Amino acid sequence: MTLSCRLLPDAVADGPANMADDEVLLRSAALGLPSLRFYGWTEATISLGYFQPAARRLEDPLLSDLPFLRRPTGGDALVHHHELTYCLAVPSEQARRSAPPWLAMHEVIATALAEFGVDAHPHVAGGEDSFSGFLCFEHFTPGDLIVNGAKVVGSAQRRQRSAVMQHGSILLARSPFTPSLPGIRELSGVRLDGSRLRTAVVSHFERWSGWRVEPGAWTEEEQRAKVALAAERYATDAWNRKR
Repeated sequence: MTLSCRLLPDAVADGPANMADDEVLLRSAALGLPSLRFYGWTEATISLGYFQPAARRLEDPLLSDLPFLRRPTGGDALVHHHELTYCLAVPSEQARRSAPPWLAMHEVIATALAEFGVDAHPHVAGGEDSFSGFLCFEHFTPGDLIVNGAKVVGSAQRRQRSAVMQHGSILLARSPFTPSLPGIRELSGVRLDGSRLRTAVVSHFERWSGWRVEPGAWTEEEQRAKVALAAERYATDAWNRKR
């Protein structure tokens, strides 16, 4: 039997809405509904890894005034600006039965980037592993996608017994808030259109996984949950400043 995955409409939203949407997808995956979505940000926004102290962002004057929130996933901070962000959430059973499993998303993205003349390859553990700061794209971990020595794709995961969720960032271009982090445009000379890249990623995801990706919409129950979760968790100091 061919497995299927719902493709939700592209969206641009603020930080609380984006993180609430991703968590709702994890909940839906736990009920048996797999989903993939791509999205952007209404303004440059910091997302802290779940365990990071909020005060760390104040160490950099370029970051101290940006809106911020805490992700439901671990890892290091991201400045979401000139990027394409994605979220994939699937039931655990579907992840085990797929070939390859959902963790191959970076390889899917690398194949899609190659269509546009961008040579991205996965980082492997070794002498280059380092952590020089507080931001995700300063930290190389195995599987991150690298272009000309710099990280351009990173992701974080959250697992439940019955579902898994991965969200990640494809760094299209340098942000003025993180001038030390070049994007694909600076590293390769390729100016990527986010919508065209999204189409290529979906196409290669279908080929790689063997799943059928079908356009879908949020359910009414999901819509209500998204609004409530954004207001009651991701827009609150109790959550965002908990560390």
